[in-house]
Amino acid sequence: MYLSASRQFRIMVITNIAMLLAKNLKKNPRMIAQQIIENLEYDNSILGRVEVAGAGFINFFFTKSYISEYTGTILKEKEHFGRSDLFDGRKSLVEFVSANPTGPLTIGHGRNAVIGDTIANMLEWAGCAVDREYYFNNAGRQMRVLGDSVKLRYRELLGDKIEFPDDYYQGEYIIEIAKKILGDPDKPENFMEDENYFKKYAEKEIFRDIKTSLNKIGITFDSFFNENTLYEDGDIKEVLESLSDLNLSYQMEGAVWFKLTELGGEQDKVIVKSTGEPTYRLPDIAYHKRKFQRGYDLIVDLFGSDHSATFPDVLAGISALGFAKEKIKVLIHQFVTVTEKGEIVKMSTRKANFITLDELIDQVGPDVVRYFFIMRNMSSHLNFDLEIAKKQSDENPVFYLQYAHARICSILKMTEEQELKASLDNLNLLQKDEEQNLLKKLAQFKDELAYSTLNFEPHRISSYLEDLASLFHRFYTECRIIGSERDLAEARIALCEAVKIVIKNGLNILGINAPERM
Repeated sequence: MYLSASRQFRIMVITNIAMLLAKNLKKNPRMIAQQIIENLEYDNSILGRVEVAGAGFINFFFTKSYISEYTGTILKEKEHFGRSDLFDGRKSLVEFVSANPTGPLTIGHGRNAVIGDTIANMLEWAGCAVDREYYFNNAGRQMRVLGDSVKLRYRELLGDKIEFPDDYYQGEYIIEIAKKILGDPDKPENFMEDENYFKKYAEKEIFRDIKTSLNKIGITFDSFFNENTLYEDGDIKEVLESLSDLNLSYQMEGAVWFKLTELGGEQDKVIVKSTGEPTYRLPDIAYHKRKFQRGYDLIVDLFGSDHSATFPDVLAGISALGFAKEKIKVLIHQFVTVTEKGEIVKMSTRKANFITLDELIDQVGPDVVRYFFIMRNMSSHLNFDLEIAKKQSDENPVFYLQYAHARICSILKMTEEQELKASLDNLNLLQKDEEQNLLKKLAQFKDELAYSTLNFEPHRISSYLEDLASLFHRFYTECRIIGSERDLAEARIALCEAVKIVIKNGLNILGINAPERM
């Protein structure tokens, strides 16, 4: 069985049992379904009717009174409503952002950050113990170029004439770091001769800015994992030895190759270059091996679309080493296009003609940033329209949701002044279509959240909340509270409180504030 909702929001339970039995019974599925219905015994106070649909589905429709009583469940569970035990007892590591400290976070990193944090929230609501981890590499050519970029800008500040390479980091942030070094009274005496000084200084400053940007949108990490640890602790060496022992690697032209063709791949891939430098595959295999060794039952990786063609090699390596790759959930998100006044804003970390996450937060606020990054399926490209994001109107979906919550808070305050309060005694009075549609939508929240979590689709929560807010505004337009007969008014107040709880819980999962006034 599975839950479904029609366009008219009629909540029903649907089963395809008749279709599953058809082959063995050698009967028409609709005939089997009809026979099942004729022999069913059910509580008429819960189910209003049962009918055959389509090729042999059986639909069970709940009664209005049963749906109305669901309000009591919401008011009882309050801030816990929506929580489940789907992942109870399981331990998960969610790795996201994982940008190397070569510059400030861009909006592309921002989408990754918000999706990752929201998925972690969803798993926690499903009873999972979640650790959030940021993986980074502070070695290699990128970091050497970063250090050299800062050093050259520092020399410019001293008056040296510098020919700055085109492939070096040219953002304003490089100059700002150079200025900080210039004004730092604690510089060591021979720092100019230290090839790592500028790199380490830049890394520290950039990581501080990265953490500040993430904190602004409510994201903190339980751990930061440095790729260099895998070399220091011998993980890289162990993986190379294991692949060799399994006859899954070989040397050719000075490089070490991974026999992916032995594992179903189209071609073998280099894991150690002839220079002795590993490709991304080797440390990533070692890193995921370490994740398993740390005891995680579910490993979630969130990558940008540029990883689409590469992560299968890592999964093949993990599987070859004897680990259950089925425990790894790889999520790929598409990138973000920012438009301003109809024009696309181009982005390049090195040329620095990009919008940083920090700048975006300053322009539209943390709640809007989080919501816009989560409101579309991660497999779709996202157009972040700055004009809509800045509007304080119904055109802005996060404003629309927050306004619904604030409006309910205002309503509840007014009814309290009229000495009216929520009552569960007369929920059967909620018979109007606007009331029933709202009640049925509320009843979907737990299942919608469970489905979203199992399928790692956080955008479904935002879509659900927008539908709920729309139904609430329609209900409030058509159904008066103050001025109605007392029993009906207090039943409607209970309904309002239930909507308020669900909106707030949904926004909490998305990491967004639920203001009481706007």
